[in-house]
Amino acid sequence: MSHLKASLPVIRRLPRYYRYITDLKNNGVSRISSSQLANIMGSTPSQVRQDFNCFGGFGQQGVGYSVELLHSEIERLLFPENKLRAVLLGAGNMGITIANFVIKENTGVELIAVFDNDKAIIGNKLFGLEILSIDNFVEYCQKEHIDVIIACTSKESAEELAPQVIKSGVKGIWNYSHFDFSVYDDNLIVENVHLRDSLMSLSYRITHKDDEPQE
Repeated sequence: MSHLKASLPVIRRLPRYYRYITDLKNNGVSRISSSQLANIMGSTPSQVRQDFNCFGGFGQQGVGYSVELLHSEIERLLFPENKLRAVLLGAGNMGITIANFVIKENTGVELIAVFDNDKAIIGNKLFGLEILSIDNFVEYCQKEHIDVIIACTSKESAEELAPQVIKSGVKGIWNYSHFDFSVYDDNLIVENVHLRDSLMSLSYRITHKDDEPQE
């Protein structure tokens, strides 16, 4: 299907569409209108239509959308034909949690190696994968054609590793380190995950609930 280049906000909404549409499909819903889907998404019908038009549109005017078609088309957009090959940098508590998620969930990403700089755990197994020395990750990534680095190191460690990360030739970084890798290469695709920011936003919204604008 030919499609326009989607903006980042549209791309970020695609997983939410997929999540809700998967639920609809599993519950036996066969068709849904843009108004119904907008209500589920907390959006507007025009926003739904605009989002889908970025990918050629999935519905027929006056008829709505086939849930089966929506599911298959958005799945095709989100999940590559061949899983992206990923390595984890940092096998601490956060790294263990994220590795468990990637392995168990259907994300289109396959975790194939784990690296750390702690000699006490190098050689141990994490979910069946041997924890390798961080000193070898560049050579490994180049040899194994790794697509994604999952960075679960400290900010300081990430900054030290950044030149090597760029040298590794990966296409993207799922970044929990709070270091901005794009400083070294603005062409690298980086998805930053800031748990602290999210929690502070929640704290603000709870504390200042009465100040939030009404819908």
